[in-house]
Amino acid sequence: MTPADRTLQRIGFLLLPNFALMSFASASEPLRAANLVAGTQLYQIRLLSVDGHPVRSSSGMSMECESVASVGEHCHTIFVCAGGVPDDWTSAENSYPALRRIARQGVRVGGISSGAYVLAGAGLLDQRDFTIHWEHASILREAFPHLTPRQARFVVDGDRITCAGGVAPLDMMHALISDRLGQDFARRVSDWYLHTAVAEPEASQRSSAAERFGTFHPILLMVLEKMETTIEQPLDRRSMARLAGTSVRHLDRLFALHMKSGFLDTYRNIRLAHGRRLLEQSPLSVAEVGFATGFSSSGHFSRAFKMLYGVTPIVHRRKVSYKAS
Repeated sequence: MTPADRTLQRIGFLLLPNFALMSFASASEPLRAANLVAGTQLYQIRLLSVDGHPVRSSSGMSMECESVASVGEHCHTIFVCAGGVPDDWTSAENSYPALRRIARQGVRVGGISSGAYVLAGAGLLDQRDFTIHWEHASILREAFPHLTPRQARFVVDGDRITCAGGVAPLDMMHALISDRLGQDFARRVSDWYLHTAVAEPEASQRSSAAERFGTFHPILLMVLEKMETTIEQPLDRRSMARLAGTSVRHLDRLFALHMKSGFLDTYRNIRLAHGRRLLEQSPLSVAEVGFATGFSSSGHFSRAFKMLYGVTPIVHRRKVSYKAS
């Protein structure tokens, strides 16, 4: 390591209420390990909050924090760490001015898990390549139609770094440490945590379609993946069969044999599952969620939702809001 490599880097973590503890640990612990492996302090971790008050994680653990407005400009990098409750993301609006100012001052800014949503709200992802946890991607696209997140584990675009969360920050930190201190040193840090299978940035966030749907039939997989990407404007059976290079009759037989469910039922359930996530994680009205999932009216969406989940969309949203509070 050269003297320049040993320069202390302050890495800030702006913690939002109910932040995901696993994501935070996966990002911060490799920095602590790097200090131990090097035998000197290469990184200093600073815990930040919007107002300088303690912040509780989704598991209830409370972290003492400093104010991002007062400490942020002294950091080399700041990561916004958020969890899965949209109200917590929007409550971070008063951090936008500080984040913009810090970014203008040359501080590298990142988002972990749904932290990218906060960066988008602050206008820090415009014309940037970025990612977000797959479960929150549709909510971000609805809120910021001009932005398109990638389904990658992490993305480094100059002084913007975004990560899908979970254990993916281990991969991200391996890349950042490797870029600064070399591949051999980064490997020693990853080995410290038995992180022997370091994933590439473009690796999938989710299990394969074959694992999600329980089938390996190539025609079905092609159609099922197309269903997941055409939720707002569903395609009819004839169009799907043409895309898959088969007949409508054969497609119906494949669904009956391998999925134990018809084409229309499977498609509708995929759309309703997406609608349920929007109800839980977005401020969209029931009617807007219905249109975003390809239903012709809010009434049609509500009836289909209740048939599958046993409650209306309004009742479901109310139950989720009650649990979150």
